[in-house]
Amino acid sequence: MGLRGYGSVLRLRGVFALLLIGFLARVPITATSMALTLHVAGEQGRSYLEAGLVGAAMTVSSALGSPLLGTWADRVGLRPVIMLTGVAGSAFWLLSPRLPYLALLIAAAAGGLLSLPAFSIVRQALTAMVPEAQRRQAFSLDAMTVELSYMAGPAGAVLLATTLSASAAMYAIGLGLAVSAVLLVLLDPPARAAHEKPVASTIRVPRRTWLRPPLLMAYAVAAASTIVLGGTDVAVVAVLRDGGELRWSGLVLIVWAGASLIGGFVYGTLPRPAGAVGLLGALALLTIPVGLAGDTWWLLALALVPAGALCAPTLTATTEQVSALAPASARGEALGLHGSSLTVGMAIGAPLTGGVIDRFGGGWGFAAAGLAGLVIALAAFPFVLRRTRGPGPDEEPASVAPDASSVVPAR
Repeated sequence: MGLRGYGSVLRLRGVFALLLIGFLARVPITATSMALTLHVAGEQGRSYLEAGLVGAAMTVSSALGSPLLGTWADRVGLRPVIMLTGVAGSAFWLLSPRLPYLALLIAAAAGGLLSLPAFSIVRQALTAMVPEAQRRQAFSLDAMTVELSYMAGPAGAVLLATTLSASAAMYAIGLGLAVSAVLLVLLDPPARAAHEKPVASTIRVPRRTWLRPPLLMAYAVAAASTIVLGGTDVAVVAVLRDGGELRWSGLVLIVWAGASLIGGFVYGTLPRPAGAVGLLGALALLTIPVGLAGDTWWLLALALVPAGALCAPTLTATTEQVSALAPASARGEALGLHGSSLTVGMAIGAPLTGGVIDRFGGGWGFAAAGLAGLVIALAAFPFVLRRTRGPGPDEEPASVAPDASSVVPAR
């Protein structure tokens, strides 16, 4: 399909607006961790451990809340979810700069449950708005906007914190979430395609019929990919700090994200999709030797390019797989679990790599992150072979079409 595939997707009604608003919504979301760290460790004079606890509380509760919000979206649509989380998220960020530490910690845990699920909302809406044959291009575009938001969000938080204050960055996040939520409500993206609504509104597919090994494998691959990415992020900072070139860390991370952006663009032009497990394995293998580049910033940046080019394609492939395997009536929950998998992987990758770095040095962080991803890719590979060969005589198919015996009426 090539480049024309992107054009045909962007010409579909509402897709360009959805991607643009999704980008605007994700910029403040990607800035949250940096803003909280700067506020707690800077303005409140607390330790980095205490700052990390606030971020962890929000991350864990967000991972728990994502599938619950997805389930609610399946039942009532996306607009009520956007309205509730938009109000709750904006209120947290507009009030949190004035909270003492303990109250901030509790509020972060509660606020994470009702964080605006912009990542899942955009992906669920794209699945509904874009025909299946064009979804790879749509999800590739989505992955590219994610990379752009990660380039802009943390850098914007640092800029506001250094020129004004960390509280100003937090207020900006609250305002950004409020504006994004209003725009999403006005856009009113669909949770399901038009042809899916009659069936999805009358039947509910039991979770046991779709939450099966192929989908669980997609979640495992998604988590493993962010273990690699989260570990790489920490390792970059550690290596450059050891070499006295920490000031270049932002540029190195931008080069890494830029490679991912290009990789995602190329992936969307391919005539056939690549397997998520194979992409994860390649991403992990290319990450392992990055530490050999040493602590010279430009060599490290160049060494990150091959692995970086596979970041967005790997995440796109897992999103494709989840959207294809999940039934329309449970797609919000399935994509919410996908979002939780990405969050959990990121939460695991950073401390896992950090422990290795503390013991063996910064360069080994890349090896630790890559090996963790490679182990999961190898563990998932037998499931790929089984799906390629087809189910055995005593096995059920990977995806089961709902019938009268496998669905119950929706209340």
